[in-house]
Amino acid sequence: MQITGMMVYYSQVCHRKLWYFSHEIRMEQQSDLVTIGKLIDEGTYTRDEKHIQIDNVMNIDFIRSRKILHEVKKSRKIESASILQVKYYLYYLRQRGASGFTGQIDYPLLKKNITVELTSEDESMLESLLAQIQEIIARRVPPERVKKGICKSCAYFDLCFI
Repeated sequence: MQITGMMVYYSQVCHRKLWYFSHEIRMEQQSDLVTIGKLIDEGTYTRDEKHIQIDNVMNIDFIRSRKILHEVKKSRKIESASILQVKYYLYYLRQRGASGFTGQIDYPLLKKNITVELTSEDESMLESLLAQIQEIIARRVPPERVKKGICKSCAYFDLCFI
């Protein structure tokens, strides 16, 4: 199975969510928070060509000059997962011969952004992470539930806790 940027993101948030998502169990359509994120996406950066799909692996929010990939997020709540998602995009492009890209995470509601770059240490870590993701999604059943502070706002809450 091809690992997507969203799978890399979910691997940092919740392994159970990753497993559900990778097995086509999608709960995001019913989430108010996801709907808010989509509205933010639709209402910002309207001059840019958005949602650039690459190999059904990456869905880059937009690319501006100087080879900067932009990922738009509504909050910094799980910033480390967002950073890793963008690093995966940079890694994926580099593996296919497209070098010189950097990433940027934009928080339009906060009027902030952060720059993301890929290091050789990141590449090694991502290779290990991709193997771990493959192992998780290959399981016959989802991983055990781990209760976290973010569970209450998760689109999969009902599936895990009710």
